[in-house]
Amino acid sequence: MAKDVIIALDFPGRERTMDFLSKFGDERPYVKIGMELFYAAGPDIVREISARGHRIFLDLKLCDIPNTVRGAMRSLSALGVDIINLHAFGSSAMMRAALEGLIASDGSRRTKLIAVTVLTSTDEKTLHDELLIGHPLADTVMSYAENARAAGLDGVVCSPLEAGEVHSRCGSGFLTVTPGVRFAGGEHGDQVRVTTPAMARTLGSDYIVVGRPITGAADPVAAWRLCRSEFLGGEM
Repeated sequence: MAKDVIIALDFPGRERTMDFLSKFGDERPYVKIGMELFYAAGPDIVREISARGHRIFLDLKLCDIPNTVRGAMRSLSALGVDIINLHAFGSSAMMRAALEGLIASDGSRRTKLIAVTVLTSTDEKTLHDELLIGHPLADTVMSYAENARAAGLDGVVCSPLEAGEVHSRCGSGFLTVTPGVRFAGGEHGDQVRVTTPAMARTLGSDYIVVGRPITGAADPVAAWRLCRSEFLGGEM
């Protein structure tokens, strides 16, 4: 299975985004478009970046009643992104409806659908005290992953710390897309379940999502190359 580093384009608008991407010249890194950029620039930013040759993970974390999510996915499917996501806690029915929304009239589906398990900014205490989930965090992640697999999804968003167990339970072909990755000695920011790129590789992550360690670096291209080197090793 191909592995790669996905750069989180967490910028407030088109101008800063395109200025950042221009630094890469003819290289076309895999990128994530999240809520901040999508809500500021709309679907046109997805079309523009896709037309430049970038693969795109559209990170909108949908969560609503099944019918609404089905319709939203039907609309988003026209963008032709590589990966899109939703929240697993929206229920198995919602995940199945989302998948239906991505299937074209001829039965084909281009976009992979993955489910967010537990955000990497959430720790055990928050899970229990604020979200009132009584099960251990690791068990909750695995249960959500197994629900996503049963609903027909292609994978999950989880911490690199959980990637190996997700593969053990859901199969090696079930994608693990993992944020919460920082260079050794780097600031964690608002992430609490984190690893380095090299450790994420060892733990079994298929894709790592990296934002500020690359976008906030003095030389973003060098930081991206270093991150890929650490994560991909001999597969580059």
